[in-house]
Amino acid sequence: MSHPTPPTTADSQVTWADPMRQAACAAWLSERANDQGLLPHSLRIASADASFRRYLRVDTVQGGSRIVMDAPPDKENSEPFVRIAALMKAAGLNAPEVLDWHEAHGFMLLSDLGDATMMSAIDTERPQANHGLYMQAVDTLVQWQLASRPGVLPPYDAALLNRELSLFPDWYLAQHRGVQLQGAQREVFDKAFALIVQRNLAAPSVYVHRDFMPRNLMMPFGSSAQLGVLDFQDAVYGPISYDIASLMRDAFLTWDEDFVLDITIRYWEKARKAGLMDFEDWYSDFGAFYRAVEWMGLQRHLKVAGIFARLTLRDGKPKYLADAPRFIHYIRSTCDRYRELGPLLKLIDEIEGTTPQVGFAYGRM
Repeated sequence: MSHPTPPTTADSQVTWADPMRQAACAAWLSERANDQGLLPHSLRIASADASFRRYLRVDTVQGGSRIVMDAPPDKENSEPFVRIAALMKAAGLNAPEVLDWHEAHGFMLLSDLGDATMMSAIDTERPQANHGLYMQAVDTLVQWQLASRPGVLPPYDAALLNRELSLFPDWYLAQHRGVQLQGAQREVFDKAFALIVQRNLAAPSVYVHRDFMPRNLMMPFGSSAQLGVLDFQDAVYGPISYDIASLMRDAFLTWDEDFVLDITIRYWEKARKAGLMDFEDWYSDFGAFYRAVEWMGLQRHLKVAGIFARLTLRDGKPKYLADAPRFIHYIRSTCDRYRELGPLLKLIDEIEGTTPQVGFAYGRM
């Protein structure tokens, strides 16, 4: 989602593969124009995401703008978006408000959170210059987690964790690298995946955004002083370690370990004060919590490497696979930290043709 600006380039013009869908959108906007104060002729591209969903922007007669979600119902289920947007609003978060939903055609009218993502405001050359931004993100995350209740969101259970992990051998290895795991290789991955799932399921459960990172957080806009939160439709109820791992081990941005530790410690301190760290020795031992974050991050990185390969090879979106080396680095670094993941590291090094890591800063555990 992005800030209201008039279309000035061909890239902002809305094109439609299906003329019938274009006509349906035009009719819906026309019907909503009076009660929502819309100017349908101003419709333009705002952004797209990795799914079949895209976002358009339309101006209002009051001088503001609204976002139109275009999510074909045969490809995207928009019901979770509506439900979780309401959950976030109830938690006091700055999430888009659903103003109208044409469920049959998959069109949705949303409040506009602007066009400046947290990512766009980050100074990648000076980590500490971003400290305040990351603390805002941490505050938002703790607020979201404090609203958690069991039985509201789908569980992040063993079946889902394993299904996500399978994306790595199925898409990154088999389709991208041309490696079909068999025999001893398959056994290495099976044992490692079983251990990863076991470790992560041991963590206490909260609401998990599942893609909590600067590209999905919006800078304060309009009357809001809070970061906005987007792309939450896949939220689940699962390990508390997931979203902080997602924030600090970013899919599109790499920070040095000292900055990752700094922000993660500050998150831990805030979560501890909020009563979210009452588990085993996590309340008194940051190291114990951080190890859980690393194991959760490993699951995410294996999953996302597989997703990025699938986006490129199946969906024709090559820009995603270009970030795969970042994930392989994350995976190798974490595996190098834990002796029980040594066989997995060795096998990945063989497949990637990389040199085994030595002398990692924090030693092996």
